[in-house]
Amino acid sequence: MTRPQVDFETMVREAMARVPEEFMPYLDNVPILIEEEPDPALLRSMGLPEDDGLYGIYTGTPLPDRPFDHAGLPDRIILYRRCLMEDFPDPEELRTEILVTVVHEIAHHFGIGEERLEELGLG
Repeated sequence: MTRPQVDFETMVREAMARVPEEFMPYLDNVPILIEEEPDPALLRSMGLPEDDGLYGIYTGTPLPDRPFDHAGLPDRIILYRRCLMEDFPDPEELRTEILVTVVHEIAHHFGIGEERLEELGLG
């Protein structure tokens, strides 16, 4: 059986199109980048095993933690293509997990922590 072609970038754009419009002004300067897999040093710094299937990460300063004159490093969200595609070979499941991962990382940008995301079913 041949696996259907999956356009990962299109699925990411589709996920972003589902983000409510009222959130978009807060995401203007938050690029969503795609990398193949997380750097092992990043995983170690997070206390995760090097074979962990990390799907995405938000880097930056969450909005609620910023002082008025914030001048920190730019925010960004990184999605890890290989991890997502290996764990979700079915295109529809992959599409769903990309959306969940995008929403999860955007939530971090808004200051929502892991515990609350777990409660919301986005952990």
